[in-house]
Amino acid sequence: QVQLVESGGGSVQTGGSLRLSCAASGYMFSSYCMGWFRQAPGKEREGVATIESDGSTTYVDSVKGRFTISKDNAENTLYLQMNSLKPEDTAMYYCARARFLWSSCNTVQSTYVYWGQGTQVTVSS
Repeated sequence: QVQLVESGGGSVQTGGSLRLSCAASGYMFSSYCMGWFRQAPGKEREGVATIESDGSTTYVDSVKGRFTISKDNAENTLYLQMNSLKPEDTAMYYCARARFLWSSCNTVQSTYVYWGQGTQVTVSS
């Protein structure tokens, strides 16, 4: 069965960096759109970054220039490199897999059918 397991979260100070990982199993990792989402306390979950099967990427404006999404198809792992972290980046971060093979990426949550359990990122000022 499909499994997504995030790791790499933690607590850092403003300006710090973290790299999140999402280990995927149970499907052809390279052929699906993948995304990173986050949910802060009291807020709705939002899309942060997506990566297509061909490696094309998109980012929400608030993280452009600071976050980088990437994947290693040989290792079936999705990454999110987060630099210059701000307190407003504090949230639970989730990786997700699109519903359909070869589908295009977007940040609409209904596009994604499998979700990890999340990893907490806390940025202090």
